[in-house]
Amino acid sequence: MRILGIDPGYAIVGYGAVDWVSGSFRLIDCGAITTAADLPFDKRLKIIFDDMTQIVRKYKPDELSIEKLFFNNNQKTAIDVAQARGVTLLPAISEGIPIFEYTPLQVKSSIVGYGRAEKHQVQEMVRNMLRLKDIIRPDDTADAVALAITHGLSLGRRQVERANKL
Repeated sequence: MRILGIDPGYAIVGYGAVDWVSGSFRLIDCGAITTAADLPFDKRLKIIFDDMTQIVRKYKPDELSIEKLFFNNNQKTAIDVAQARGVTLLPAISEGIPIFEYTPLQVKSSIVGYGRAEKHQVQEMVRNMLRLKDIIRPDDTADAVALAITHGLSLGRRQVERANKL
């Protein structure tokens, strides 16, 4: 199964495509969509949409995993990120790709086994799980790959649960 992980934003959108087969992961590609702060916001949204459309078409994911948004401070930032998240998801929605959301706590628990793990602990576990020489950079890209892995691990747990019910 091919899973596309997304760390949403409007300055940087991290993405990571992984293949999950029998509980094993293989990194296909990862990177970031970036938009310049001096661009009008509508132009930034268009760049994100266009780039995400190309990514979805190129990697043809079976499912998409994205970070669930939670804001308690700045309403303007929350609205802007929510708009960017919408255009990020639209190409997958248009292709009928199922979308799954995970909180940062769920990602940390899934990857490290501890919901309050530090970012560097998650990055190191992702590096180990994918047998990479170096940790993935930038952080947004590493987070996207961790989201993809979290979804794969979640699928594995669900398969075990179904098998145990039989």
